[in-house]
This record gives sequence, C-alpha cells and structure tokens, in this order.
Amino acid sequence: MPQSAADLPLPFSGLKVLELASVLAGPQVGQFFAELGAEVLKVEAPTGDVTRTWRTPTEPADTTVSAYFSCANWGKQSVVLDLTTPEGKAEVLRLVGQSDVVLASYKPGDAEKLGVDYAALSGSHPRLIYGHITGYGPAVNRAGYDAVLQAEAGFMHLNTLPGQEPLKMPVAMVDLLTAHQLKEGLLTALYQRERTGLGALVQVSLLHSALASLANQATSFLMTGHDPQPLGSGHPSIVPYGTVYQAADGVRLLLAVGADRQFQHLCAVLGHPEWAEDARFQTNAARVAHRQELEQILRVRIAEVSGKELLQDLEERHVPAGAVRTVGEALGHPSAQEMLLSAAPEFSHQGLRTVAFRSNSWPLAERLPAPPAVGNSSIKEP
Repeated sequence: MPQSAADLPLPFSGLKVLELASVLAGPQVGQFFAELGAEVLKVEAPTGDVTRTWRTPTEPADTTVSAYFSCANWGKQSVVLDLTTPEGKAEVLRLVGQSDVVLASYKPGDAEKLGVDYAALSGSHPRLIYGHITGYGPAVNRAGYDAVLQAEAGFMHLNTLPGQEPLKMPVAMVDLLTAHQLKEGLLTALYQRERTGLGALVQVSLLHSALASLANQATSFLMTGHDPQPLGSGHPSIVPYGTVYQAADGVRLLLAVGADRQFQHLCAVLGHPEWAEDARFQTNAARVAHRQELEQILRVRIAEVSGKELLQDLEERHVPAGAVRTVGEALGHPSAQEMLLSAAPEFSHQGLRTVAFRSNSWPLAERLPAPPAVGNSSIKEP
C-alpha cells in the first residue's frame, strides 16, 4: 500500500545549510529550509545577530531571543565565530566543506575580504550552492535597508492616501520579497545540481526583488506612460476593490469586487439592485471612471447596516469581502492555527511558519527547535 505523507521524510532531510546571513531576508530562507527538514547552522558574530537586540517595549530587556529574531530563526542551531580571526575563518571553511547551501548577506566586497565569497569557496567545493543577498546588486557597494528600498522602489509613494505623507508597510516587505526570490533561485540551483552535479552562485538584490513585485503598477507606467498615483487601499483598475468601509455595528470591512456579476450581488444584498443598472456603475470600466460617486454611496449605505450580517450575506453570494482584523484577531482565527509553530519546553511562545504550502508527498513538521540562544550548538570555535 502507498505510504502516507506522515510516514515519509521531509523533502530536505539530509540537506545541510550554513547561514552566514543576518537580520531578515537570509534568515527567512534559512527557516524555510529548516521547516522542510534541512539541518541549518547559523553563524553569528560575537555580538550576535543584531535582531536579537530589536526588542519591543513589552519584551524583557535582557532577552537575546527577541520577537523579531524569532520570526526567522526557528529550527536552527547557532555557533559564534569571529571571521576576522584565523581561527574563526578556519572553522567556517571547515563548516562550508560539510554544507550543501551557504546563505550570505554581505555588502559587495565584504565576503571577499573575509574569504567566504563564492569564488573563494567553490574551487574546493564544486557542488556548493551559494545564495548571496545584496542591496543593489554585486556592482554597487551600498548596504540595503528595507525601509529605504520601499521608498526608492515606489512602494511608499503609492502606499498612502492622496495628498498625505508616503507610508512604508508595517513589515519589512522588501526583505520578505527578496527571501522568496532567493528561495526560488536556490531551488532552481538544487534542481540543476541533480542533473549536472555542479553547484551555483545565486545572487539577488533587494532593489530587483522590489521592482519585480511592482507588478501591474509597473506595467501600467510602462504601457501608458502615466505614473501611478496614490489611491490609499483602492485599486487603480478595479472598483470597488480595497476601499475600507465602516458598518453600523463598528465592523470595518473591505470589498474586492472584480466582476460585474459580483457587483450585482453586492447591490442586491445592500437593497439597491438598481445601482447595478446605473450606466455609471454597470461595468467595471464605468465604475473606475466614477469611482468617487460609487464609493460615496457605498460608504453611506454600509454605514446603515450590520457589518457582521453583510459579510455573511456576501459570503453566501460569493462576493469577495472581509473584515479588517488586528494581527491578534488574524492569528486567533481558526484558519490561522495550522500556520503556528508549537511552543517548546525551553521557549514558551508560539512561532509563525514561513512555509505556507502543503503537499501529499511529505509531512508537515509538527515541531521545530525553538529559536536558538547565541552559540547553542555543540560546535565551538577552536
């Protein structure tokens, strides 16, 4: 009989990943591999990953496993090495020899100074896959910071209401997008290595990852020559889509009506089927042209009804809509529970998975080792 997924090994069991990266993008990739069964060893400088010190006011002042650090470091071991010393460099080179994948996030030129760049390592380790994150590409000697890239890539300009100050996203979005790009590159390199036996250098920058994610906003400019302008949470080519409304019971909700049929159902639920026959609103193109008029009448009508009941009615009619939740409400929802990692005896807090996909060909890692204390690995610098 076929084995169940629970009886099968995780897909990266036996894979060894050496993490020379810090902060968020590189460590997110490390946790991704750990969740899928890889052995991930995080190399930290004597001062530790800087995110260990990025504590919110509600965290203990002496903790070295901050909430920020824990968002990207479950499932790993930590070793402290000073790569500026001969001993530290020798030990990291020994660890490279045992690794399948190296994750690095050095500013251009810094890995070369330390002797841990791909060119220095691949000669002795031709199967090595080396993933390198930079801010602006290998030719630009400039450190990359998420907030700066959100500004420079156009996201902050768009992420605001007309006439108001630009806003960055409340998570390090460009770092996370870069992590996804690096995962894709590394998975491609692993697939290629199975066919050729050779490793590869995979390079990704925060800038290129951000630009690649501008998607329809970028192509809108490229095809029309018109620079996209801020619309708040509204959509430039779909209405009503993204705007937040407040109902009579205080529920804040968002509509994502992408089809004329959905709009007809929305109007019926709101008790005004005639709106769907109005020439200003009959088609999506007409609704985009008359955005302000439509959003105003929706705002007035939704303020008169129960948001809870409206959302239920819209769900029954398959009209995309949802309540605006806090982070706590989102994580407390039943549908979010499978994305949470269980607390460990040595770490009393739950964690958040980075792997959102599932398969019938491998199990879900039910538990992972908690985010490591500094240098918790048995591997020590000689």
